[in-house]
Amino acid sequence: MIGILIVAHGALGECLIHCASHVMGRRPLRVRQLGVTVHDDPEALLPHARDLIRDLDDGSGVLVLSDICGATPCNIASRLIEPGRVELLAGVSLPMLVRALTYREEPLASVVEKAMTGGVNGVMHLSPSARPC
Repeated sequence: MIGILIVAHGALGECLIHCASHVMGRRPLRVRQLGVTVHDDPEALLPHARDLIRDLDDGSGVLVLSDICGATPCNIASRLIEPGRVELLAGVSLPMLVRALTYREEPLASVVEKAMTGGVNGVMHLSPSARPC
């Protein structure tokens, strides 16, 4: 099973996991988060992030999700990338996370693609006359 690590600002990661737990009906296994605050030293967080990756990887790989590309959490997460073993997507959202959780029994490359699709397709402009939800 693909492990999932969310590296994001503050409590966003835990909030996303909590929301996904609500949607899925239970807290998913092998999902962790690393919250980054303005007071944190990125260099000091990196060893902890690597420990989380080791804990999450059962040999299937780990998908790391981060919030804003170019921000400190994403910069930390980018140092965890090991192509084919640890992959990173920036722009995490609840649709992206739920999609990754739904397909995490598939190979890592497939989970990356499914998660990206969930993130992109999860953004919709709604109008009163067209309610696809």
